[in-house]
Amino acid sequence: MTTGLIVVLVASLLAVWILSIANRLDRLHVRTDAAWAAVDAALARRAVVVRALLDPALSAAASRAESASRADREQTENELSGLLGALDRRTLAPAMAFELADAEERVVLARRVHNDAVRDTLLLRRRRVVRWLRLAGTAPQPSYFEIAEPTAPSDAVMLRPRPSARVVLTDSAGRVLLFQGFDPARPQESFWFTVGGGVEEGEELRDTALREAFEETGLTLTPDQLIGPVWRRRAVFSFGGETFDAEEWFFYASVDGDLTVDTSGFNDVEETSITAHRWWSAAELEAAEDTVYPLQLAELMPTLGQPWDGETRTVR
Repeated sequence: MTTGLIVVLVASLLAVWILSIANRLDRLHVRTDAAWAAVDAALARRAVVVRALLDPALSAAASRAESASRADREQTENELSGLLGALDRRTLAPAMAFELADAEERVVLARRVHNDAVRDTLLLRRRRVVRWLRLAGTAPQPSYFEIAEPTAPSDAVMLRPRPSARVVLTDSAGRVLLFQGFDPARPQESFWFTVGGGVEEGEELRDTALREAFEETGLTLTPDQLIGPVWRRRAVFSFGGETFDAEEWFFYASVDGDLTVDTSGFNDVEETSITAHRWWSAAELEAAEDTVYPLQLAELMPTLGQPWDGETRTVR
């Protein structure tokens, strides 16, 4: 009898605990949805102010951003930010310059609140009890809104070009090697990414890919081991207080056996901003709730082992 009561009591407490987690997760999803609505409203206000400048190019960019799908919203909004960064604000009437700066500041604040909400939601969704019991239900996985922001909201967004070469490196089991890192300006937002880095002066893309692979993994690849570039990705992002207009070219390479990753070649920035590395299968990427770049990596991985047709495809 006593054992039965203990079992009932433990089961009741466990049920209450699980219910509290489910309720908290539901509140976090509501918070994330509300935060995105605030971002959308802030971006809409910025578009209204931009059109009031009566500049045809800016007005067209604002309209493209407003009508873009959620998947393309980051790119179109960043394109608008780039045009605003080139705008000489000294030519604006003081009232209009203030309105524009205020609209931009509201976008920055709304984005930060949204990404904080996404971070908290993803952290809870990653807990074992949530995954095992599928407490998230059919709620879609929230994602960060990666729009570049100036160091100070009232400053112009100065975009620094950054061509880079990346390597989608797989092992004999078809798993891809990814590193986990963060922006020093926003350490709470981690993400996973492929091997690779910026092109140095005088380098060809293939040379950069080979150098980066050696520095980040200790692996010496030969030029004929690199296939591609198979993908190309354009993105605007902020890192360490700087805003970059990135053009990433992805090569594909496969290695036999298990590769012991040697990160002793990391530079100072990589040492402080990269926290982990691991091999991911396509199924693990498909189920992951972590942020992974490129965003389409999970769906594109099955195509990597097929003969390359020579075309470089645009990816997100």
